[in-house]
Amino acid sequence: MNAPLNRTPLYDLHIKLGAKMVPFAGYEMPVQYPLGVLKEHQHTRAQAGLFDVSHMGQVKLIGKGAAAALETLVPVDIQDLPVGMQRYALFTADDGGILDDLMVSNFGNDELYVVVNAACKEQDIAHMRRHLAAHCEVVELADRALLALQGPAAATVLARLAPAAAELTFMQNAQLEIDGIACYVSRSGYTGEDGYEISVPAAQAARLAERLLAEPEVEAIGLGARDSLRLEAGLCLYGHDIDTGRRHAKNNACQTSVGNNQTAS
Repeated sequence: MNAPLNRTPLYDLHIKLGAKMVPFAGYEMPVQYPLGVLKEHQHTRAQAGLFDVSHMGQVKLIGKGAAAALETLVPVDIQDLPVGMQRYALFTADDGGILDDLMVSNFGNDELYVVVNAACKEQDIAHMRRHLAAHCEVVELADRALLALQGPAAATVLARLAPAAAELTFMQNAQLEIDGIACYVSRSGYTGEDGYEISVPAAQAARLAERLLAEPEVEAIGLGARDSLRLEAGLCLYGHDIDTGRRHAKNNACQTSVGNNQTAS
């Protein structure tokens, strides 16, 4: 018997907006809205799209040894990551295969913030606890949702609610209030467009999403357009373009796309 699917804090809003819901990585997720995949894709390229990516894993690593310890698991410099910046990284297996791709942010005060793929979330958190728990605290942020605001109008829209967001540059992050809600904000994403990823307390996620959707440039966008946008931008997806058995050509191709707005999927 199949286990029941999880729901993100925006599930009721998706239903209200007329989304077609499908199983994805153990969750009921919106694949498209009445606008349709093609128009959602085009709208994100022309204005701004709002994506629910709350199925992804959010983790804090807390302690003086966090950066050095995490660096033993990824082929990326973490100890020299400046405060207020984030970096794309990969968890690698002993034979060099890719366990998952992820984003790491330096929040300062000996805190790192990590975002991992939904399909790999449980194994990634277990991997971090197994290898890092002796050096730092590994805290899953299960009480937070994650929104992505993507498109050429994203900065204009978010600046109306949080003016400081416009000052962020690509791969910078900050802890900002958006419409009075305390959020973690990074200028990054998974569409090839300018935009932001916004970590928000789960209890306030629907209110923030509706506030953003009230802006004239913003439409709700589903997983269908998210996938076509990342394909068009040449961004890798774990389980499709990279996995534990693909270590060479696929990995190299993925590395060439890191200069785009990219995060884990």
